[in-house]
Amino acid sequence: MKHNYAMRVLLGILLVAGYFPSVLAQSTKKHLPIIDVHVHASKANPNIPDLCPWFLKSMPGADPKQTTSPSIFSNECPDPLKAAKTDKEMQEALLATAERLNVTMIVSGDASIIHNWHKAAPNRIIPSLGISNSKDMTVKAFEDSLTAGFYKVMGEVAPQYQGMSPSDPSLDEYFGVAEKLGVPVGIHMGTGGNGTINITNPKYRASLGRPFLLEDMLAKHPKLKIWVMHAGYPMADEMIALMGANAYVYVDLAGFIWSYPLEEIHAYLRRLIQAGFGKRIMYGTDLMIWPKLLETSIQVIESANYLSEDQKRDIFFNNAVRFFNLDPNRFK
Repeated sequence: MKHNYAMRVLLGILLVAGYFPSVLAQSTKKHLPIIDVHVHASKANPNIPDLCPWFLKSMPGADPKQTTSPSIFSNECPDPLKAAKTDKEMQEALLATAERLNVTMIVSGDASIIHNWHKAAPNRIIPSLGISNSKDMTVKAFEDSLTAGFYKVMGEVAPQYQGMSPSDPSLDEYFGVAEKLGVPVGIHMGTGGNGTINITNPKYRASLGRPFLLEDMLAKHPKLKIWVMHAGYPMADEMIALMGANAYVYVDLAGFIWSYPLEEIHAYLRRLIQAGFGKRIMYGTDLMIWPKLLETSIQVIESANYLSEDQKRDIFFNNAVRFFNLDPNRFK
């Protein structure tokens, strides 16, 4: 007993004297800042199940004679992502994780939830105003909402789920407002069906996720800055061509970064990097009601051995700072 006590005293002295600076530094080191450009705020639903990441590694099959739709959810893995069951649980878990990992989030969705999150952690939340249909709000109401100052971003714009192209004339005035005000725009393109969309959302068309469908809208609004959500997956060639032709087009990695097989995720990201667009790729999760998605998705980028440390910092932070005209000093 005396020996153990003496050892504890000695260790305490050594720590105070600075003999273990690396241990102390590791325990107090702050995470480098990360910007998640694609987060959804929504009311909690206690019926939403836990989720295994990369759950589409075995795409569900179905038959029209089945009485129930095939489920894309699976919790048959060692450590499934836990779904928040209440709004309070979601807010507390998400904001605590964001604080611990030093994450700032671009958030769209339910206005009341966004306001609650922003009130609780104004330095972690950048509000975004989503619109996908002219029926959502008038152009004047949209402009008034943006000029009021709370909302800093336009998105998620998702006309694909309405059976519409992003260049549909009904959305043109809204993009015009964003261009005039210098507000960045996030547009859903590419993936989103996950094998069952014809059952759950029959207006959705995979062909309306083609990045080339943005060209007419971009030609009308040459100073509009947009980021293509989901990086236009799986249409890499069109995405690369569109970015090559439009200097203000960026992409995020949201959604497919945690739903598709890891090999597929890395193959797609590597393709964009190889094409020379490492300065226009932004980190995003498409986070909904599984708070741990932040850690899961961050690890995908951290473990990518084909990315340099500079490229990882660009994806996690630098590219978003440039795209959203943020002051990097506010994150220090």
